[in-house]
This record gives sequence, structure tokens and C-alpha cells, in this order.
Amino acid sequence: MFSGSIPALVTPFRDGKLDEAAFHEFVDWQIASGTDALVPCGTTGESATLSYEEHYRVIELCIEVAAGRVPVIAGCGSNDTATAVRHMAFAAKAGADAALVVAPYYNRPNQDGIFAHYEHLTQHSDLPIIVYNVPGRTVTDILPETMARLSELPTVVGIKDASGVLGRVTAQRLGCGDHFIQLSGNDETALAFNASGGVGCISVTANVAPRLCAEFQAACASGDWKSALAINDRLFPLHSALFSDASPGPVKYALSRVFGKVSAELRLPMTPPSEASRRAVDAALEAAGLV
Repeated sequence: MFSGSIPALVTPFRDGKLDEAAFHEFVDWQIASGTDALVPCGTTGESATLSYEEHYRVIELCIEVAAGRVPVIAGCGSNDTATAVRHMAFAAKAGADAALVVAPYYNRPNQDGIFAHYEHLTQHSDLPIIVYNVPGRTVTDILPETMARLSELPTVVGIKDASGVLGRVTAQRLGCGDHFIQLSGNDETALAFNASGGVGCISVTANVAPRLCAEFQAACASGDWKSALAINDRLFPLHSALFSDASPGPVKYALSRVFGKVSAELRLPMTPPSEASRRAVDAALEAAGLV
């Protein structure tokens, strides 16, 4: 259903406002470069700083521009279950193919609370759900046993796993079944993740290097691990450099160099990456042959 190279899209700003023209061209460029699906309004899209109106416009615009050429997995997560229901209702009405729903953050629910959150969402929407587990940001960790329970819910179809624990791929495959979609949430471990049974990556790097990331995922899917390893080595410095300062500062800076229509502008509390971070990004872009 969902696999391959899936960028967690940045949200372009211009003078403090959503830059719709830049976003339109950015989505077109992504699709033309071989991207397999799109995620608007994820963490990399600075969703935490978007108003409801902006959040919904980004989703709507992504769906309009994609025009059915690739699936759109709309960011619909919230630490408030009722708000996540609201986001999913809009995404479904707008024509999204699925919702990416992060584990509730800040509240720190226990495993039963996490299950109840997603169960409630499945009871109020028919939209397929990709669960997003990123304990480095949410503090709460969705354990494999809980993921197995979640996989039994009718519309929970997969996970974006950014736990960084590669053993989870096998544990979740055994607990959730081979049909359950496992997508890496970390570019730097995507090779090992796929070799363990994953089918793709919801990626930061794919914002900047969509064609290379698509080729990497295609090589993994075909079992051409030699080619996948070569592309991974080429991209690895970029995977690291894009997190050399608070994301999405480095990736927006990189995009401003590679795809100049998207500016490096951020919203507070995010600030521009440090000089050291920019140097690391510049060197990584050169190593990957992107500049």
C-alpha cells in the first residue's frame, strides 16, 4: 500500500507566511524525481507552528498538486485525541490516502492509554493510519507488544518507526504479520531496517535528494543490496549533516541550495542552523554530488 521513498515534506515560508507557489513547485519536483508518496505536516513540516488553517491548507494543496500521481499520507497527530480526530476528518474529506499519527506527546500516557488513543481514532474515521513512534520527541515509546495490539485495529496499517531500535523491525513483523507496513523514520538506519523486513522510509533526506533516495529504496525492494549500499554510502554524510543542528533548520538550508525555490526561512522557536552545521551540510551535498 505504502512503500519506498516518502519525504516528510518541509513547509516553505516566505515573510512569515506559507509560500504556496514554492510548495506547489516543490511537490511537483518531488514526484518528477521518483518519490513514492508524500507526507505533508509532519515534524519536518513544522506542524507544531502551523495554525489549523495553515495545517489544512498544506494538506489540501499537497493533495491537489499530487493529483493522484502518488499517495498522500497527511500528518494528523496530536497529543489531544479530539484534535487528532478533527485533523483526520479534514484529511479524509480532502482526499488523503492515509494519516500519519504520532504517539501522544507531553501527556506521557501508559501503554493502555496509547492503545486507547488509536482505538478511538479508528472508531471515528475510516482513514488508514500509519502509527508514528518517535520516543526521542514524544518521550512515550510504543512497545512491540502494544504495536501488535494496534495492528489488530481495522484501519491501523503500518508504522513509521523512529525508535532507532533495529530489533523492533523483526519483533513487529513477528507480532503484527508480514502484511503490516514498516517504514523507517531514520534515514541513517534505513538500509538495515529494510534488510530486516522494512519496506521504505519516511525521510528527511528525501526532501533534498529525492532521486537518490528513490533509487536507494528501489534497490532495496529488488534485493540489489550492493547498489543500495553504494547509494547509502553516498548519502550517509547528508543523513548526519541534516541533524547537525535542530531539524528542520539544516534541511531547509540544504534545500535553499539544491532547490532554490524553497527558502531557508523557519518559524520560532526554530532558528537558523549554526555555521558549523551549514559547513557540514555543504560538504555533504558535495559528497553526494548534489551541488
